[in-house]
Amino acid sequence: MTEAALNVEARTMRVPIKIWRYDSATGERALKEYVVDAPEWVTLLDVLDIIKDQQDGSLSYRKSCRMMICGSCGMRMDGAAVLACKTRMYDIVQSGHVPVISAMGNLPIVKDLVVDMQPFWDKFHAVKPWLQPGYEEPPDGKEYIVSQERMNPIHKESLCINCGCCVSECNAMESDPEFLGPQALAKAFRFVGDPRDQSDVDRLEDLNSEHGIWECTRCYFCTERCPKGVDPRDSIAKLGAESVKEGIDRDLGAKHAKWFVTSAKTTGWLRETELVPKTQGIVSAIKETRFAMTLALKGKVPPPVPPHVAQDVEESRKLYDLVHEQGRDGAAGIVQGERGIARMEYLHETSGEEPPDADG
Repeated sequence: MTEAALNVEARTMRVPIKIWRYDSATGERALKEYVVDAPEWVTLLDVLDIIKDQQDGSLSYRKSCRMMICGSCGMRMDGAAVLACKTRMYDIVQSGHVPVISAMGNLPIVKDLVVDMQPFWDKFHAVKPWLQPGYEEPPDGKEYIVSQERMNPIHKESLCINCGCCVSECNAMESDPEFLGPQALAKAFRFVGDPRDQSDVDRLEDLNSEHGIWECTRCYFCTERCPKGVDPRDSIAKLGAESVKEGIDRDLGAKHAKWFVTSAKTTGWLRETELVPKTQGIVSAIKETRFAMTLALKGKVPPPVPPHVAQDVEESRKLYDLVHEQGRDGAAGIVQGERGIARMEYLHETSGEEPPDADG
C-alpha cells in the first residue's frame, strides 16, 4: 500500500439509529435513539461497537467472528432478523431512514439485544444432529468415501451457522413454542439426507410428532431471513416428502399432501370438495356440512359431478410417472426441481433474455 493511500482518511457519515433497550430483571423496556459519526463502510455491528465504546457502555449484544460465520450477532432490524455483521448501513443512511434495532423473536430476552439461546439448543439437540452410520468399515483401515454427487442434496443444509434468524421469524413457533422450528428441522434433513446415515426412518418417525414437520405454516419467512441461503422451508418440504415415501403418513398434513398429489395426477388440479373427507375422514366431513353449504350458496364450491379436468392433464400424469420411473420420489424430486430452477436462472442471467413463458 502506498503512503498516499495510507494518508487518505475514510469518508464519514452521520448514522442515526434506535435501539430497544430491555432489562429482564426489572422488565423495563425503552426505545433509545443514538447518533454516531462512522465511516461509510460500517455495518450495523460496527455502529453498535461505536455506541458501546463512545456513548453507552451498558449496551448489550453478542458478537464474535464479524465475518458471517459464527452466527452470534443475530438481531432484528425494523422487525426482520439480520446478522449485524452482514448489514451495511450506507444505503440505509442515504435513504434517510432511521432503523429500529431489537432482540430476535421467539426467544426470551436476557438484556437489550441478547436472547437466551437455550430453547434454541434444546430443539437442536432433540433432532440428534450427529451421524448414525450403519455401514461396515472398509478393510485395511481405508477411508469410507461418498461421492460429491451423493452429498449434494444436503449442500444447503450444511451451510447453517445456527444464528437463529429463521427461528426469530417463525410464525408456527410464535403460535406453538413447542414446535421444533426451521433450524432444527433443516439440521434434521442434513442427516436424513446424508447417504452415510442409516437411521433416516427412525429420525422421520420422531420428526412426525405432534410438534414436528407438519406444523410448519409455510410462510417462508425463515427462508427469506436466512443469511446463508439454507432455505429451511425447503428442508421441511424434503422431510415431508421422505416421510410419505417411507409410508409415515399418519399426520393430517401428510394425508393432505398425498391427496394433493393424487388430485393433481388424476384431474390436474386440487379438488377441494374432496379434501376434507380424503384427509380427515367422513365423520369430520359430515361435521363440516353446514359450512360447506354456506360456501356453496356463495358460489365457492364447484359441483362435484362431473369432476373438472384440466386441459392437458396428461402432462401432469406423465410428470408423475416420470418421477417414479427415475426413482426421484421423496426428497430426490425436490432436489431435482431445485437444480432445474437453478439452471433456468443461470441461463437467464448469462443470456440476458427473459425466461420462457408456459408455451416456451
